[in-house]
Amino acid sequence: MEENKKNSCPKCGSALGEVVVTKSGKKLQRCSTGSYNKDTRQVEGCDYVKWLAEEPVQLDEKCPKCSAPLLMTMTRFGKKMKKCSTNKWDPKTKTASGCDFFEWVKATVTELDEICPTCGAHLVKVETPNGKRMKKCSTSGWDKETRSATGCNYIEWLK
Repeated sequence: MEENKKNSCPKCGSALGEVVVTKSGKKLQRCSTGSYNKDTRQVEGCDYVKWLAEEPVQLDEKCPKCSAPLLMTMTRFGKKMKKCSTNKWDPKTKTASGCDFFEWVKATVTELDEICPTCGAHLVKVETPNGKRMKKCSTSGWDKETRSATGCNYIEWLK
């Protein structure tokens, strides 16, 4: 009986559909009576969506603090991080135990031999941890205090 509840829609009681992987790599299950129409960008039928948690992946790297293996994990907001495999969270006591090492996975930046058509500086290729790629001007940046873009605004998204 409990297995049936896991595989059925809590809104309408119908069975859940197959697991779908989005462009960003997240996994989800929709109610079998609902579907997403790309043309209208609307859900037709039942709109229940069950997002599936991504399982951590063990890396070949060791923790710099305690030498335990590192795990690649994703936050609920889609940011990737490396953390120590000995780190555990107890939801009952709301406390962490084990090694506290973690490191955010940042975008990789590669300098290109191309010139920016807007300002004449060099272009760089940026690849985010989620696989999005772009060419942008090396003079562009972000001011955290004013929350605004700085430098040249040239950008070209790559496929």
